[in-house]
Amino acid sequence: MNIFYNKEGAGDTFLISLKPVNQANFTYEKKDDVVKIVNGDTGETAGFNLFNVSKYISFTVTKGLVDLTEELVAKLNEIIKSHGFTDQLTCDLSPKFVVGYVIEKAKHPQADKLSVCKVDVGTETLQIVCGAPNVEAGQKVVVAKIGAVMPNGLVIQPAELRGISSHGMICSARELGLPNAPEKKGILVLEDTYTVGTEFKY
Repeated sequence: MNIFYNKEGAGDTFLISLKPVNQANFTYEKKDDVVKIVNGDTGETAGFNLFNVSKYISFTVTKGLVDLTEELVAKLNEIIKSHGFTDQLTCDLSPKFVVGYVIEKAKHPQADKLSVCKVDVGTETLQIVCGAPNVEAGQKVVVAKIGAVMPNGLVIQPAELRGISSHGMICSARELGLPNAPEKKGILVLEDTYTVGTEFKY
């Protein structure tokens, strides 16, 4: 789950994203200040819009991604319930940008410039398809896990690249928005002092 707020662009509204939705095929149900968005392909709840959010919740962000907390999720569930919806929001509050270790790298069978990597992120091993020319086994890297929101607004989702599933992204300094990031294409390789599985803050 991700929550976005942009008062100038979208008004005093929380845009609550739960699942990707085909913009050409969705339905919605409005009850006062709460709108439920439903994926027309699957029937699943894809998100909510909460209008006049400042009337219900105190927060400090003026534009961008809203920090998720247990208290905020509980409050949103109260608001949704009070407006007559039965949905209950849940979210994974674990870090989405973590230090990973590339266990192995193999050539993608269908694409010369892609590699299929097995990456240890502390709690699990992820298969990630990577197009960086400098990725190698034995590196410590920054991994954007599923649900991570990149500085450019991209939300990391499960993907299939040339027939191979990919669950996350190995990041470059430019993709992370780090200052003085090199122009040359390639992932950010971390020093060995970083601990696998810990949150990477930038």
